[in-house]
Amino acid sequence: METDKKALLGQLRIDRPAPPAGAVAGRRSWIVAIAVVSAALVAAGTWFALSHGQALPVHTAMAQAMGGGAANASVLDATGYVTARREATVSAQITGTLTAVLIEEGDHVKEGQVLGRLDDTAQRAALAQAEAQLHSAQALRQQSEAQLAQDERDVKRDEDLVVRKLVSQQAVEQARTLVDTQRAQMLSQRRLVDLASANVRAAQVQLGYCTVRAPFTGVVIAKAAQVGEIVSPLSAGGGFTRTGIGTLVDMNSLEIEVDVNEAYINRVQPGQPVHSVLNAYPDWEIPSHVIAIIPTADRSKATVKVRIGLDSKDPRILPDMGVRVSFLEDRTSASSEPRAARGVLVPSGALRKDGEQDVVYVVKDRKAQRRSVTVGGTIGETRQILAGVSAGEAVIVDPPATLKDGGAVTEGAS
Repeated sequence: METDKKALLGQLRIDRPAPPAGAVAGRRSWIVAIAVVSAALVAAGTWFALSHGQALPVHTAMAQAMGGGAANASVLDATGYVTARREATVSAQITGTLTAVLIEEGDHVKEGQVLGRLDDTAQRAALAQAEAQLHSAQALRQQSEAQLAQDERDVKRDEDLVVRKLVSQQAVEQARTLVDTQRAQMLSQRRLVDLASANVRAAQVQLGYCTVRAPFTGVVIAKAAQVGEIVSPLSAGGGFTRTGIGTLVDMNSLEIEVDVNEAYINRVQPGQPVHSVLNAYPDWEIPSHVIAIIPTADRSKATVKVRIGLDSKDPRILPDMGVRVSFLEDRTSASSEPRAARGVLVPSGALRKDGEQDVVYVVKDRKAQRRSVTVGGTIGETRQILAGVSAGEAVIVDPPATLKDGGAVTEGAS
């Protein structure tokens, strides 16, 4: 029976021919293509999920309201140089050869102190000649005075004699004429004495020019001539004539000059407090104040020059030193403004430049919100924001470059 069943089943089986080789290869190519497309879709879905679904971790800080210390905020920063209001290159008032130079760089000198001497041989000779002429004029004046006295006595005797009719009236008149003439001659001699005295004084002045003295108390910062060189108040050219023997600076006249962009000059006022920091001493803050705003602008640089006075003097402050200054908010004007106008403080790292605009990112509902802000002064490591951010809002510190407006973020304290 079993044999018969197997025979019957074998008769019922349908024999199918084997598929051609090309059909099998085509079916395998389709399978590979479907697998590649599936992998690409999976990768795209993963990227989309990571970029749009996963929050970006950021550090945040709270914007702090400006308190009573806002008067110390810097409303403007600038750079400048230390300058001296009294600085002079000292020279002789006449041309002459130096016989002595009594200064060196760094010397402290007082007003009237001798700095150098010129050869005064010609000046001394001129003074001696003027004095001799004065003595001669004085002798002639004395002679005229004596002769006038004698003529006046003769007139008096002749007037007595004419009364007694011992001499003629003509003799008396001649004697009087002689007195008048002698008196005029005596006045002329007195004028000659005055002229000789003036010549003596002029010669003494010329002799004094041979001694070069300090015009004010200060410090010698440059020595420009040596013994044997010719000094002249006018430049003679050729490099053989010096126009000065040294440069003197009054250290008590040091101040700071800065060029402020004319767009921000409205933030500077006379008397405004300033903090100055020398480039040579970055940890030393010098209290200062605005002396004056020079009422003219430099059209080539679009700047206005501001003079700043130093409230304390120190030997470390030297002319032409570089300095950084911070113009502080005036305490008086700050107290008269509403508190809300003072803005808030945020870390300096929260600010980012977007072209010419300052922006910060604020966290709202776990998303980054881009804000355009108005920046004020600098206080330590923080910046003053006058508009765009409110006190208590969380700002992102050092925002990542991939951060976008509206992007999901996970905030953490900075």
